[in-house]
Amino acid sequence: MKRTTLTLALCLFAFQAEVYAEVTRAAPLNVKTEAGNIQIKTIAEGLENIWGMAFLPDGNMLVTERAGRMRIVSTTGKVGEPLTGLPPMYAKGQGGLLDVVLAPDFATSQKIYFSYAEPAEGEASELNSTAVSFAVLNGNKLENLTHVFSQQPKINSGHHFGSRLVWAPDGTLFITLGDRYSEKDKAQTLDNHLGKVVRINADGSVPQNNPFVNTAGALPEIWSIGHRNMQGAAINPTSKVLWTGEHGPQGGDELNIDQAAKNYGWPVITYGENYGGGKIGEGTHKAGMEQPVYKWVPSIATAGFIFYTGDKFPQWQNNILLASLKEKTLVRLVLDGDKIIKEERLLKTELGQRLRTVVQGPDGLIYLVTDEAKSKIYQISPQ
Repeated sequence: MKRTTLTLALCLFAFQAEVYAEVTRAAPLNVKTEAGNIQIKTIAEGLENIWGMAFLPDGNMLVTERAGRMRIVSTTGKVGEPLTGLPPMYAKGQGGLLDVVLAPDFATSQKIYFSYAEPAEGEASELNSTAVSFAVLNGNKLENLTHVFSQQPKINSGHHFGSRLVWAPDGTLFITLGDRYSEKDKAQTLDNHLGKVVRINADGSVPQNNPFVNTAGALPEIWSIGHRNMQGAAINPTSKVLWTGEHGPQGGDELNIDQAAKNYGWPVITYGENYGGGKIGEGTHKAGMEQPVYKWVPSIATAGFIFYTGDKFPQWQNNILLASLKEKTLVRLVLDGDKIIKEERLLKTELGQRLRTVVQGPDGLIYLVTDEAKSKIYQISPQ
């Protein structure tokens, strides 16, 4: 009986190994684009709802799963065990473990910064908000956990956490924050962090040149206001200015050049409408409120994006590569200065998966992660 069981187990192991081998040997997809042909290769799979990814100096990938796990994925696609040392999280709805970035001085400090949905104290509470902490990465452990930001106030909601993290050239940290869906009107007031971009120093303190530091009643971390749910952000390598990507309601996704003290309109002006139909706010324009540099009607559900600066795709230099959740496509945007003059949609037919973010690798290649129950990491290279 034991021998039979062992034989079956060995057969099953051999079958699984064969299946895994087949997956890793799967032929890359070849895709024609307007700017040259590309090749798509599966790097890793078997993860769950990936949200953020950052490359470590050794080429391995630090990956977050929304359910509350952070893992290291090797250059060969081996998925490591979950890292220990994460704080408690509200892993419901759109909440959980979200973005991750390396500290600018990671080479010496080994610090990583990550955003997540933070529950209020008390087991019975459903109140939560977006928070940011950093920790020292030591092998498969996170040590010396330090909390640097909590969105205020906490809300009973499982939606609109925003949550991209972007280092500014001066070493300050931008954090994009959603309006939490049920509190959209608060995106227009300065006494809260809802529907805002905030800017902090690496230690969590407030930069004294933030625009509302000396404004009575304003939270000093605020950089810009009037946002809905920003799940994409990047620094333009030419202008060194922050750009943000924002989900609209049923239409009206936006790409904004995000500047200090500016008001981006939500929910007073928008190109979207209520789910099921119906006007929101006062229209699409209002004095004192910014217009998007680009918009999508209907929505494509914009997620993470980059400005491509590598040398592997010279024809894509300084293009924006943006992940779409709803349309399941990689969007390529061609710029002329700060104007977007062309849009190309890629990979919807070939992949057909919700794309969560785009990352440029240290090798100059492009990496996509999918937001699926069985997420994958793809590598894009020249054909």
